[in-house]
Amino acid sequence: MPKEIERKFLVDLNEVELPPHGRAIKQGYFPIADHVRTVVRVRVSDDKAFLTIKGANVGAVRPEYEYPIPRTDALEMLNDLCQKPFIEKTRYGIQVGTHVWEVDIFQGENEGLVLAEVELAHESEQFDLPDWVRKEVTDDSRYYNANLLGNPFSNWRET
Repeated sequence: MPKEIERKFLVDLNEVELPPHGRAIKQGYFPIADHVRTVVRVRVSDDKAFLTIKGANVGAVRPEYEYPIPRTDALEMLNDLCQKPFIEKTRYGIQVGTHVWEVDIFQGENEGLVLAEVELAHESEQFDLPDWVRKEVTDDSRYYNANLLGNPFSNWRET
């Protein structure tokens, strides 16, 4: 079973040097019953599109299945099938040691939120922690993209 092993951190945007160009990402989530801990999303980034199914997290690990789909299909799914509003962000890849960190700067109702993720080969893998990382939020479900739909960052009183 394919697994995603990822750690998530808050970022001090004043301390990180971003590459000159990021990728604009728009993603939507299909409505699923509240008691189901699975998310299904469609993502469009530049000229590519993906359908992704993710299972429940156990720490930093969860099952993940991702498939490329035609961009036109993805745009139709976003508009016709997904919950609104969408998650919109710009993603930057930054090499730190042997890992590429993905830094996401959110827009819309999640404006002001900046997260970094690092994907690992196994849960206990060691990695370099950049000095622009502030706090780990891997286990805080508020920071899951799917949860930012119902409780966007702009509604939070504290982070």
